[in-house]
Amino acid sequence: KVMTIETSGMAPAIFTGLHLGVPLLFAKKTKSITLDRRTYETKVLSFTKRKEYRIVVEQAYLTEADTVLLIDDFLAEGQALRGLIEIIEQAGATLCGAGIVIEKGFQHGGDRLREKGYRIESLAIIESMANHRIVFRD
Repeated sequence: KVMTIETSGMAPAIFTGLHLGVPLLFAKKTKSITLDRRTYETKVLSFTKRKEYRIVVEQAYLTEADTVLLIDDFLAEGQALRGLIEIIEQAGATLCGAGIVIEKGFQHGGDRLREKGYRIESLAIIESMANHRIVFRD
């Protein structure tokens, strides 16, 4: 399965799931009344919005039989990925890696996750942003 957090990660996750021919699963930032009572949940701090979210995935959609690829639009300090990883661990599912559109390398979230052994691939890694100039990591 491909998994992301609503909403900004959904576009790249949808197309990844379509390309791979696998289902898409997204963690909700609010617990809806339509959700089953059995959920996996954790807290995630959004760096860009400076807001803490409780992300939720219904247990019926994520099981220990699943292998999961995480997809997100941005990676800054890695809080969103850490939250999704925690939910995957709660389910006993297998994480195969993460794909990121743009990684803010100067915030080192991706580096810290890679040091823990997680495979993370980013389309672009911004090394620095200063003086109206963006420098990409090689």
